[in-house]
Amino acid sequence: MARYTTSDLSRKSGDVIADALRGPVTITQRNKPRLVLLSIEDYRRLMSRADSRKAGTLATMSDEDFLDFRHAVAAYAAEGEE
Repeated sequence: MARYTTSDLSRKSGDVIADALRGPVTITQRNKPRLVLLSIEDYRRLMSRADSRKAGTLATMSDEDFLDFRHAVAAYAAEGEE
């Protein structure tokens, strides 16, 4: 993966963009990785594989999901009693 500093962004923007079109580019600041620059194709590919599940709480669950959850807990508890 190509690496550039934040200072390089202004001085070598053409090189940074050209490298990002070939693959992800790491941008460092004070010798620490801070950003990754991707082509739009790489970004879309990454997002299409992203986990779309969302975390929530019982308070934010829909009534239907809460009822399903209660049934699943009851079924699990019943299995333990056998």
